Amino acid sequence: MKKVLSVLSVATLSLSLVLAGCGSKPEAQPQGQASTGGAEGSAQTAIRVGMVTDVGGVNDNSFNQSAWEGLQRLQTELNLPKENVNYLQSTSDAEYVPNLTQFVKDKWDLTWGIGFLMGDHLKKVADENKDAKLAIIDAEVDAPNVESVLFKEHEGSFLAGVVAAKMSKTKTVGFVGGVEIPVIKRFELGFEAGVKAVDPNVKVIKVYTGAFDKPDLGKSTASQMYGQGADIIFHASGGTGDGVFNEAKDRKAKGEDVWVIGVDKDQSLTFGDEVTLTSMVKRVDEAVFRVSKDLSEGKFEGGKIKWLGLAEDGVGLASTSSKNVPEDVLKLVDEFKEKIVKGEITVPDK
Repeated sequence: MKKVLSVLSVATLSLSLVLAGCGSKPEAQPQGQASTGGAEGSAQTAIRVGMVTDVGGVNDNSFNQSAWEGLQRLQTELNLPKENVNYLQSTSDAEYVPNLTQFVKDKWDLTWGIGFLMGDHLKKVADENKDAKLAIIDAEVDAPNVESVLFKEHEGSFLAGVVAAKMSKTKTVGFVGGVEIPVIKRFELGFEAGVKAVDPNVKVIKVYTGAFDKPDLGKSTASQMYGQGADIIFHASGGTGDGVFNEAKDRKAKGEDVWVIGVDKDQSLTFGDEVTLTSMVKRVDEAVFRVSKDLSEGKFEGGKIKWLGLAEDGVGLASTSSKNVPEDVLKLVDEFKEKIVKGEITVPDK
């Protein structure tokens, strides 16, 4: 886990944007300082968009990093000055409100909160700053100046379960969760449902570590699961999942046939094809990009909730899955996906 900033250290940093490692304090500038032209309400303005990470940090190889990549794409595609997108990292929940407030008080056009755990904190900031525009990933915030984006993780995780059940040689698979909150519960329930839809006799070992930023805990948890006979582990634990991959790599080096199913991003790009069976991709980057771009076009939908599932291409398996998953298994995955989209299968989410 990369080093993250404390609130006090943020206040003393340079005002220039740092693209990797740590975020910097955003400089206060007038909103909508420049425009690319066009009619009012449809013009793309040189907006400034900031985001606040949860404790996993911007380099969590998971949804915080994906969100930041969405803002970097926004900066590139709208040809914004680099300093017009920025982030602040949180080392604890005590820093959520100060970090969110920093962007709001400096009059950034949109402030993102990343993660379910930030919901109540973002609600407080939104209520106290009714002219500000905010958005959040993975939580529903009931406020007219907040746009909430949630994902049907259970649908994508069902497909991961199908792969795990078809490819497990030991007929035992594992699920490693971070904090047991509704969004992570959707991962667990969908995964188990997918496994059981293929083979009710496959055993699913489930453990919540209680943390999104503890790779060592992820490694020890994975070690216990592999020791209990699991040969495939699906994790939904942020940076804690790095340790799951590390344990699998150590065992691969000893000749053990074990795998990890990644989460949020295509984690084979980080941890390699030799250990990543597939990944359940959650398009946080696309959601952050789309909502932010809509704002630049005058289409911010405060007070509304966007749900993104298989039908909206908000979740699914990584495009690199064919490297390790056989064609017949992927064909079965597509068949289940079609049934879910058509409503023939309802995946449990609670």
